[in-house]
Amino acid sequence: MRQDHLPSHVMLIKEGIVKCYFVEENGKEYIVEFLGSGEVIGEVELIKNINCLCSIEALTEVTVYAVKIPAFKSLIKNDLVLNNLLLESFAERIINTSSRASYQQLYTVEHTLKQLLQMQSKQNIQISKEDMAAYLGIAVRSLNRILKDLK
Repeated sequence: MRQDHLPSHVMLIKEGIVKCYFVEENGKEYIVEFLGSGEVIGEVELIKNINCLCSIEALTEVTVYAVKIPAFKSLIKNDLVLNNLLLESFAERIINTSSRASYQQLYTVEHTLKQLLQMQSKQNIQISKEDMAAYLGIAVRSLNRILKDLK
């Protein structure tokens, strides 16, 4: 999925990890979140009938279930179970976004970076310095300085 482009599918991540990011007018990338198994992509755009808010890019090998927009619209109209799953997904995303926002307000970038490095180790994935900096909202130079200080 590409920011500002019309989505053609709603996707459910079966396995793998993707980054959800947007590029600011000044060209800087900001990672909104990392998404994994069970996460839905493109449902907000479908419901609001808008272009993609963010770009989605695979960080690991990813398997998704892709449902074309017209088919998904039909499912939403007729499937109460799906609607409940979407509500749960929205609620979870709101909780995660709120938690992240408060976490970033309460803790230093160093502390957040340590958490990110721990998550990376637990998930056994490699996140580039550029992606870590984009997630933390800092420059790569600042990230390098913090990483040096952490050693």
